[in-house]
Amino acid sequence: MAVAHIVWMRFKDNVSRARVDGHLTALASLKDRVPGISELTLGENFTDRANGYTHGLVVVFEDKAALEVYATHPRHVEVATPLREDAHLLVMDYEF
Repeated sequence: MAVAHIVWMRFKDNVSRARVDGHLTALASLKDRVPGISELTLGENFTDRANGYTHGLVVVFEDKAALEVYATHPRHVEVATPLREDAHLLVMDYEF
């Protein structure tokens, strides 16, 4: 079964737009650098329904095993570590 990995992001007030853009570029690069990703979409929220969360990431994996590879892949760790310092995150994973 495929797996959806959904991340909601709310960047901290002291994080510059340039730094936000850098995080988004780094996240987008994961599609071509981590095996097992079928699809990756990323965008900025345009409604007031997200309780202050400003950006979203949806990654579709081939299966749970691919999600496990992603979690420890060096490029993902390199991208996720500074993101966790600059943003509040909500994450959900489910099969479909």
